[in-house]
Amino acid sequence: MTQASALNDEEAAPPSLKARHALLKRLADVVSLPASRINAFERAVTGDLLVEMLRLGSTEERRRVAARLAPLAELPSSVARLLLRDEPEVARLLIEQCASLSDADLVGCARDAGPEHRLIMAERRGLSEIVTETLFGFGEMEVMEAVLRNPTARLSQVGVEAVVGLSRTHPKLSGLLLKRPELRPAGAYVMFWWCGPDDRRTILQRFAVSREVMQEVSEDVFAMAAAEGWSDPVARKALQFIERRQRNRAAIDKSPFDGLEHALSVAAQDGLSRETASEIAFLAGVKPLTGAKILGDPGGEPLAILCKATGLSRADLLNLWRSMRRPETTADGGLHPDLERVQITYEMLAVDRAQTVLRYWNWSLSSALTPSLLRAIREGEDEVIDEYSAPERAAMMVLTEDLKR
Repeated sequence: MTQASALNDEEAAPPSLKARHALLKRLADVVSLPASRINAFERAVTGDLLVEMLRLGSTEERRRVAARLAPLAELPSSVARLLLRDEPEVARLLIEQCASLSDADLVGCARDAGPEHRLIMAERRGLSEIVTETLFGFGEMEVMEAVLRNPTARLSQVGVEAVVGLSRTHPKLSGLLLKRPELRPAGAYVMFWWCGPDDRRTILQRFAVSREVMQEVSEDVFAMAAAEGWSDPVARKALQFIERRQRNRAAIDKSPFDGLEHALSVAAQDGLSRETASEIAFLAGVKPLTGAKILGDPGGEPLAILCKATGLSRADLLNLWRSMRRPETTADGGLHPDLERVQITYEMLAVDRAQTVLRYWNWSLSSALTPSLLRAIREGEDEVIDEYSAPERAAMMVLTEDLKR
């Protein structure tokens, strides 16, 4: 049924409702008049009267009016509020077709209506950040997936972080989020820990960025910091992230091993003990907690990142793999798929980009891990997390499950 025929059926209406249908059509026509024919106050009063009639009318009557009003460039707020909260078949006409709806209209509908309304809204063109953030807030997977598939929807960073956190228990969200332009390296590096092999490859290809520009602009700052005796912890931490050198040379003097390669060679023969794992972490320039997370990862790709970032060879990567007693071959003597995947990861990464990923993990999993943050993670106190600190938020998402065990 067309919009014209939907409201032009006065002759077909039962005699008792003929006047009502006629009046609904006329009031809808008045509301539809251009601004040159009716001012805002007249439109609002007409809208109020229309709402009173629609409240007592049938679903079909409200659907007809919604179809008539959907194309309008200006819609009385009282009418929009009523119809958006109506049955999904009525609200859909406005949600999908009415370009004049404001963010306030959509947010109000999302909060006051039901899941079916939110699913319809998730597919609307041009959703703003505040609307998508509101939709994400309900935690409805079908709605969230629809928003992520909507190429015209815009996501806020708060909304993206919410999806990153939920992707740990809902893996389907990871693949959808990786296609979004709003996802930033901080979120991708966090999500890496629970992603599957294909998504991990996508993260490394897209988000393992170079620090070359930062190194160029801060080259002289290293000398300034050294002249100050590295006394400023803020500058020191930032420069540690930027610098080209990855290994901890000072750790060699205190280590029972001659270097990182020696530690891996011994571990390949004797097995990876807790003490050796800590030494490998120190020699590689990362904290033991970061090293433990990398070595304990079931997929193995972080091992490739650690080896490439520290300048280790393919033979060293194999020694690290052997130290953990992971399978090297299949039953028929072929290369084990897990080891093959890790070796491919090693080959695909440049040293500088691998260092960026490794240092971000170390930054978020250790440098940002203050006693208060650790306590908050264990107790689930999200409110103490600094909303402006990407590393603190990353640590919260990555370590929450680990530290509760």
